[in-house]
Amino acid sequence: MKTLPAGFQAHLDEGTTTLAWCWRLQRRDGAVFGFTDHDQMLAFAGTSFEPETGFAASEIRSLGDLSVDAQDVQGALRSDRITETDIADGLWDNGAVEVWLVNWQAVNQRVLMRRGSIGEIRRGRHAFTAEVRALAHLLNQPVGRTFQYFCDATLGDARCGVNLTSALYRGTGAATATIGDRRFTVATGLGAFASGWFDFGVVEWISGANAGRRAEVAGHTLASGTATITLIEAPVRPIAPGDAFSITAGCDKRHASCRDRFGNVINFRGFPSIPGDDLVTRYPNETDANSGAPLRPLADG
Repeated sequence: MKTLPAGFQAHLDEGTTTLAWCWRLQRRDGAVFGFTDHDQMLAFAGTSFEPETGFAASEIRSLGDLSVDAQDVQGALRSDRITETDIADGLWDNGAVEVWLVNWQAVNQRVLMRRGSIGEIRRGRHAFTAEVRALAHLLNQPVGRTFQYFCDATLGDARCGVNLTSALYRGTGAATATIGDRRFTVATGLGAFASGWFDFGVVEWISGANAGRRAEVAGHTLASGTATITLIEAPVRPIAPGDAFSITAGCDKRHASCRDRFGNVINFRGFPSIPGDDLVTRYPNETDANSGAPLRPLADG
């Protein structure tokens, strides 16, 4: 339950109100923006709120069971401070949001209705819809480790310890030709790396329209000295011949890969001897491996 300021409550009690919605947004890069559905500029708390931006809010959905509260903000790309390029580049992803209800005739009469972050952004040809998530969505994030067969470290992080700056695990090159929207060939620079070396790795674009962005690798093949890289998702902007990049090796999180490819089994963060679901649900049978004898460690595959 919210306790309303006395002046704001008195305004509501009058019956006839002059209220407007204001949104204060802080992007990931720290830039702050203000927008309002009122037809004039409003200003308070050091932020100016731009009118007639095309912003319109849905109802606030709030439940008492600790599920994530949400509200959608829909608008046309009419403000010159919101560009489709910035949305595509992810600058608005997970930005901080404050939603205010304000008496536009006396902006000191206001109440903070919601504080959260920007979730999913859906873009159309002429408009966008941004989801505003309450702070409770942070409670949905996994905490701690999972008892699982595969390693839960990220290749190259402090828990893994592999040095990805080594020439063994890192290459550079430039796209020679594109195949579709997420596959490209590389004629020079990657010929020393066997097929599959960069599977599950990361491409970081150095030049071109996607410069500064990163993309995950789905597959890497080598044939007659020419490498073919397939990305998991198409980049925000099309890949063009000549776009330079650096690429780092990937890991499939298996014990055998950690041992044979990286020589790093001492830092393996999984549990390779954990029985699988199929073994747990089987019943003793003297004719197969589940004879009822003590379980032995599973062999690496």
